[in-house]
Amino acid sequence: MSAHCQLTGTKPGFGNKISHSHRRTSRRFDPNIQHKRYWLPSEGRNVRLTLSAKAIKTVDVIGIEAAVARIRARGGKV
Repeated sequence: MSAHCQLTGTKPGFGNKISHSHRRTSRRFDPNIQHKRYWLPSEGRNVRLTLSAKAIKTVDVIGIEAAVARIRARGGKV
């Protein structure tokens, strides 16, 4: 599964783990990605989106129609 949000564009961040002895090793900070299915009334079908937890809350506020419009404006496929 790709750790990439379709609505916000959130991707993994990279940094270092620092041990007690202060050795540094690479690590990855993944966003909280979830698969969520929404009913899209304008097209009469369900859409399955890969969203971060923050984006799910955004969809609750702006609505699925506006969210799909934003995804398509970014060049994403729905």
